[in-house]
Amino acid sequence: QVQLVESGGGLVQAGGSLRLSCAASGRTFSRYGMGWFRQAPGKEREFVAAISRGGGSTYYSDSVKGRFTISRDNDKNTVYLQMNSLKPEDTAVYYCAVTGSVGSKGYVATLRYEYDDWGQGTQVTVSS
Repeated sequence: QVQLVESGGGLVQAGGSLRLSCAASGRTFSRYGMGWFRQAPGKEREFVAAISRGGGSTYYSDSVKGRFTISRDNDKNTVYLQMNSLKPEDTAVYYCAVTGSVGSKGYVATLRYEYDDWGQGTQVTVSS
């Protein structure tokens, strides 16, 4: 089992930026894909962004494409989500997650069931 701890959430005005971090421990971090999901009140948890285990491939939901950037530092066992041009509809609890199996080097997991362990979440609130 892996432990994931998110940080970096907070309150920001529309148009602003935040950088989320997710520190992992308990597993060989570089062997697994990582992803960010979010859940707004009354809504299902939705996919935001994901990155392959090597960091060379990424994928984004249409709602954040061009505004968010996912990256990882395998030496620091950390994955990041840089969020720019934030909108009120980005308000949610953001969760990082790690895939349950070792994928191919360039594979990017985008489906919720592919993720095995989750962080506790960090709140992001964007005011209008």
